[in-house]
Amino acid sequence: MSVQAIIEQKLTQGLNIVQLEIENESHMHSGPATESHFKLVLVSDDFIGKRLVQRHQLIFGLLSNEMSNPIHALSMHLYTTDEWQARQQQVPASPDCMGGSK
Repeated sequence: MSVQAIIEQKLTQGLNIVQLEIENESHMHSGPATESHFKLVLVSDDFIGKRLVQRHQLIFGLLSNEMSNPIHALSMHLYTTDEWQARQQQVPASPDCMGGSK
């Protein structure tokens, strides 16, 4: 099973998800790893009343094994349904890689 599929499975099992997007951005970074850098957009009302750090902790808890290895970087954009609507369903673009040979 791919790392992306594992991420999707664990998040789907652990949260009530309204919208989930997982983008493998490994091709934008240096090194041989093909599944190490991901961008996550997740909309869930499980985030209501939670500060950003609490939302991140929730995701890290669900993905604790993968965060040790093979995930090197996980960009997280975590919203409630109301926040997602207020943003007009727009997510910031990922920055260019600043490390290695790229």
